[in-house]
Order: sequence, then C-alpha cells, then structure tokens
Amino acid sequence: MAAKPAPRKGREAFVSPAQASQRRYEAIRAYVLEGASLEQAAARFGYAPSALSSLVRDFRAGKLALFAEPGRPGRKSAPRKDAARAAVVELRRQGLSVHEISARLSAQGTPLNRTSVGEILAEEGFGRLLRHPEPEASASPATAGRDTRLPRAKVIDFGAFPARADTRLAGLLLAVPDLVALDLPALARTAGYPGTRVIPALSWLLSLLALKLTGTRRVSHVDDLLDDPATALFAGLAILPKKSALTEYSWRLSHDHQRQFLAALGKQMIGAGLATADQAVFDLDFHAVMHWGHDPVLEKHYVPARSQRARSVLTFFAQDSQTHNLIYASADISKATQNREAIAFCDHWKQVSGQDPAMLVMDQKVTTQQVPGELDDRGVKFLTLRMRSPALLRHISSLAPSDFKTVTLDRPGPHNKPKVHEDKAVKLTSYPGTARQLVVTGLGRDAPTVIITNDHNMTTRNLVTQYARRMTIEQRLAEIITAFCADALSSTVNLNVDLDIMLCVLAQALLAAFRARLGAGYHAATPGTLQRRFLDSSGTISVNDDQVTVRIDRRAYSPVLRQASLPADTAVPWWHGRRLHFEFS
Repeated sequence: MAAKPAPRKGREAFVSPAQASQRRYEAIRAYVLEGASLEQAAARFGYAPSALSSLVRDFRAGKLALFAEPGRPGRKSAPRKDAARAAVVELRRQGLSVHEISARLSAQGTPLNRTSVGEILAEEGFGRLLRHPEPEASASPATAGRDTRLPRAKVIDFGAFPARADTRLAGLLLAVPDLVALDLPALARTAGYPGTRVIPALSWLLSLLALKLTGTRRVSHVDDLLDDPATALFAGLAILPKKSALTEYSWRLSHDHQRQFLAALGKQMIGAGLATADQAVFDLDFHAVMHWGHDPVLEKHYVPARSQRARSVLTFFAQDSQTHNLIYASADISKATQNREAIAFCDHWKQVSGQDPAMLVMDQKVTTQQVPGELDDRGVKFLTLRMRSPALLRHISSLAPSDFKTVTLDRPGPHNKPKVHEDKAVKLTSYPGTARQLVVTGLGRDAPTVIITNDHNMTTRNLVTQYARRMTIEQRLAEIITAFCADALSSTVNLNVDLDIMLCVLAQALLAAFRARLGAGYHAATPGTLQRRFLDSSGTISVNDDQVTVRIDRRAYSPVLRQASLPADTAVPWWHGRRLHFEFS
C-alpha cells in the first residue's frame, strides 16, 4: 500500500480559503467533483446545507459565476464591496441584520450602504433573517431591518447632546432661519395639528419636512436619516420618529388641517415677498400621482408621464404668476369634485387676503364651462383654453391670413411673434355669457391655440403673454416632483397624500426664500440644484448653553454661502431659545 504523501506547503490556502469567492468555489467543487455529501461540504467551508444547496442550484443553472471575467474597457468595479465581503459574511454569522452590519462597518471606518450589504449576502447564499413570534425576538439584534440600539424619539435634551458632532447633513440647517421667519410654530398652532404625549406637533411636521428637504423618497426610507444628528436637531428631537410612527401620524389629520395651514402660510408668504396680494393672478393645474398597484378604490386619471389613464391620486396646485411660487395644493379630490377646485381656491385666497383672486389662468381640463359663470358672478377674471371641436376647426380653417395680426411677446426664443385672430363675443355651449376668443398660431405648436377669457379690457398682447406664463407651473411641478419626490405615492388614501403634497408647498417656499438669500445669480435655481449644492453639505455641530454653531465643510460653492444674506444668529423656538450660528470652512 502506497504511503500517503505528506501535506505540501500552501495547502491551507485551499483548505481554509480567506476570500469569500474562493470559499464558494471550493465548497461547490467538493460537492460536485470530489463527491462529498452536501452536509460534509457545507460544514468544511462554513456554509449551512441549505445555503450551499442554493449555490449549487444556481451554478448548475448557469446563474452563478465562480470566476470574474477579465477586465474590459469601461467596466465598473466595486472595490468597497469586494474589500468588505469577508467582514459582511462574518457579521451575518453573528446574527446581525443588514442595517446593523452597515452601521457596524461605518463604525469601523469602512462604510458600506445597506443595499450593497444586502447584495453581498444574496451573492453568498444567505437568506433573510426571520422575525420570530417570541416576545424577546423583538429586541434581538437578529431581527431583520432593525437597529435595536437606536433610542426612542423624544424632545431633544441639549444636556445629553454631544458638545461636538460630525454630520453629513449640516446644510439641512440652512433652512432653519426661513422656517423661523415664516413662524412655523404659529402656523402649526393655527392649523391645529395634534401632538402626542412625547412629541409636539411642530416636531412631527419638521420630521416629515426633513424627508422632503433631503430628497428622501419615502417615509419608509427614514432609516437613512436616523443616525445623523443634524436631522434630529432640525426637528428638535433626540432622534427622528421611525417609519411606522411617521406613517401613523397622517392618520390623525383631516383636510381642514392642511387647508388652515396653507391659509396661514399664504399670509406669511405675502409678508415675506414670496407671493403677491395686489396682482393676485394665479396659474392652476392638476397633477396625477400614479399608483403602481391595483387598488380598486383609486379612480383612474390621465397620467402624462405614462400617456394613459391609470389608477392614481389627483392633486391640484396653484402658483403665484408673479413670483412663480406654489401657494396652494390639495389632494382631497375626486372626479365628482375636481371641477370645483377653481372655486375652492378662490375661497382659500379670500381667506388669505380678504378678497377673491384677480385672475385665474388654467388649462381647459381644470374645470367645465359652468364654473366660469360662477367666476363672473364673483368678479374673477379667467383665462383658459377652448376645446377644438369640429365646428371650431372649420371656423379656424376658414380664416384668411389677413384675418390675423402679429403681436410681439416680451420673452426670448423663436416663438415670440405669434399671429392672433380675435373674436370679441363668442357664445359657448354652457357658459351663461359671451367670451372673448383668441386664435393664436406661431407658439411652437402644430395646431392653433384657442384662448377664451372674460377679460375684455386687457390688450391682446398681454393676454397671450399671460397664458404663455402659465406654462411655468408645469415646470414648477416637474421641479418639486424631482426634488421632493412628489411622485412617490405616500398612500392610497387621499387624505394621507394631502399632508405629503402640502409639505411640498412648504418645502418649495423655504427653498424660494433661501434662494433669495443667495443673490441674483440664483434667482432661477431649481430646488434640486439648491439641495445638491448647499443642503447636502457635511460639517460639524457644536452646542453650548445658549448657542448651536454649525460649521459647514468647504465645498466648491462655499463662497456663495459666505456672501449670502444669512442672519448672523437666529433664535430657534423649538431649541428652547438657543441661537443658531453658521460658520464656513
């Protein structure tokens, strides 16, 4: 019988591989090639039999690559994932969740987000950690998706707050001076928002507002903000409420809370120059927030992004035509009531300013022909489009070139000299009076634009210009959808979405006020630009007995902040009167 050869040097690299990818290869090789049983191969290389069985199944199906392909030009690598792979596997063996593994890696100086941690665990054949029914499991570090070391949300105790704390969201606190200027505590009291035994109403609103200003897509993603001291300080709390608490808060509210808040906010915006009371011309539009499920309760509305009717929540917005700031929104709308939203807005503005709007500029689908008759009775001018019926198209086709006159609009671009034909008194099917009708060509559309209005005094040029400005509300809606995630449907219950949409109006007003502080160069900057360049800035927070100092790290746009008209010190009511002071590296 031949003697068994002595172990050769280097054997340990194959018996106990250090790299996770090699360990996976050796385990599959032992089972498939060497004939070891599933239990033997799994035990030898530290796998559970079920995990190794899944790896073998994927390997045989061609879904598992045991070796990386040679590098290709332009190919992306993930060196941070590769470097952390072994540590992630070891931490999962200790029973830690994805969230806790990510936090542990950050504490060790090798940060890796939860998505990457989850991808590594899936690649290594680990399943999800299961929630067990035993009461003690709810506090176990193995419970999926929870960091059990996080404290409960409560009002901030500055005595327990660290004297100095690093933060990746120091720029979020740049919005605090304008929140104080708009007197947010008074707005919340006027609206009657409820608080809870532990958290006051103001802190609930600020917690939800922090999600908007940081571009956090959904309430369920609030975990991404829980470990940052700036977000808690922003809301006046020791830590933000968790996702379940934030979701449940909207269940306590009614549409009247949002209506009263927006009325009080409108008055503050007029006082701050963010809206105009004297001109009082407003652009109106709908926006359908699409639902990606099949909830039978939701009605179907036309969704422009999909070019089709789909189940969605219909929202309504009003924009000040002069400042281009949103001043009103509502999601408490159904098909039966959507035609009355123009009247509802008139009632709202009368509550804000004491008088009806001077003019409403709207798309043809905002209302029906009967409602403009009510606007006439209230003395409100309207400017809208007329549906191009077959009879109207025949009338337009019968017009000769000499029936049109050229007007010059005060705006840049190639379409600033449209041709207009005007009819002084046109009878509509359901409108009680006669309307002024403008047939406009040369605005960049294939078909003529037909404008109708009850304003018989405004010049033709000003009417066309005023309607052209209405297009900016579509731009404004696109901006808030991008910056404040207004298309991430927060609920299938309209009243819950109502709070989310109201917060979009507040966030847009705050960034408009902040934009004004930055100077003329930023007069047209979008909310998304302000978020990326300023609010998404890291820094440090220092706290003493009467002052909170926020030092924002140096970035390319730091000179803009140094020259901005930020107040030297701001007394913050929800910080027990402590002053906010900014410094810039």
